[in-house]
Amino acid sequence: MKNIIERITINSEVSHGKPSIRNMRFTVAQLLELLAAGMTHEEILEDYPYLEQEDIYACLLFAARMANTKSIIPLAAA
Repeated sequence: MKNIIERITINSEVSHGKPSIRNMRFTVAQLLELLAAGMTHEEILEDYPYLEQEDIYACLLFAARMANTKSIIPLAAA
């Protein structure tokens, strides 16, 4: 799982800057919602063939790191 978190990208040109998978228009939130709804990894990979198993692990790692923050700093509106 070396550098797996690098699969998560944040690009203002893609999905309005939301964290996405490998700069595709598929957000971390979308994948997490599929998992929360009860879809298995296999079902997700079958329904979305452009995703890879490592993408799922990267999203879970990203979510774990976000949930484990020590402080939250509000961002100024652009």
